[in-house]
Amino acid sequence: MAFYESVYIARPDISAAQVEALTQRLTEIIETSGGRVTKNEYWGLKNLSYRIKKNRKGHYSLLNIDAPSEAVGEYERNMRLSEDVLRYLTVRVDELEENPSVMMTRGSRDDRGRGRGRGFGGRDGGRPQAAKPTEQAAKPTEPDAKPTEPDAQPTEPDAKPTEPTAQPTGQAAEPTEAKAADETKETTE
Repeated sequence: MAFYESVYIARPDISAAQVEALTQRLTEIIETSGGRVTKNEYWGLKNLSYRIKKNRKGHYSLLNIDAPSEAVGEYERNMRLSEDVLRYLTVRVDELEENPSVMMTRGSRDDRGRGRGRGFGGRDGGRPQAAKPTEQAAKPTEPDAKPTEPDAQPTEPDAKPTEPTAQPTGQAAEPTEAKAADETKETTE
């Protein structure tokens, strides 16, 4: 036998008890055809993304089914005939999920932290926070190694000190060709 997940949407003007009775009737159809329903979840009355048969809401229900394809065919035929079912979708899956579905485990709208972690509003105006420097980056990697600075003088006794490459703020660096031309003018004068 194959595994199926089936979700159907019932009309909003019927009660939750009538939806449960419809689910029970569909379960009996599966069982008489040689299958079984392993999980039945009623998700409640929810808003639809778009209107279906002039309805804006619907009762959602999920069934996990372990049945042959003929039983699922009869189950879908009865849903097509039922006036209470707006839409249905049956999908074949590799294995059935034992835990409650995502719709049952996620929190309600009131459980969401109003404005926190959504990317807008709040104290920071929705901007990502800058990463703080860690102490690990400031420490040298070797125990006896000293941190090096870009303008540090060489530690060898015969080496000559080098000029710093960065110019002080506010002064533009002169091109090397212009510097060489100025030096040749001074020597010729």
